[in-house]
Amino acid sequence: MLRFCVHYGLHFGLPLVIALLVFRKKWPKAYLIMLSAFVIDLDHLLANPIFDPNRCSINFHPLHSYYAIVVYIVLLQPKPTRVFAIGLLAHIIADSADCLLI
Repeated sequence: MLRFCVHYGLHFGLPLVIALLVFRKKWPKAYLIMLSAFVIDLDHLLANPIFDPNRCSINFHPLHSYYAIVVYIVLLQPKPTRVFAIGLLAHIIADSADCLLI
């Protein structure tokens, strides 16, 4: 239960905190853009089983790989992709917490 609360608390809470602190005037839009980073979880459909509560997603799924994380860091540079990249990295942080709590 703790792992579930930490995981989803980070998934929804971390982008909210970032949006409120960094993008104060446009926080709702920034928050929704960051939540759209959940799209990287589509790579879970390639795994067998699709969901395993005891699996660390980091470097297991293609869009959670170290190579992908480097791309997400690069996406921080251009202004048009910055908010989405922050969402992707917040998502990776949330999934990393699972690896620590397994």
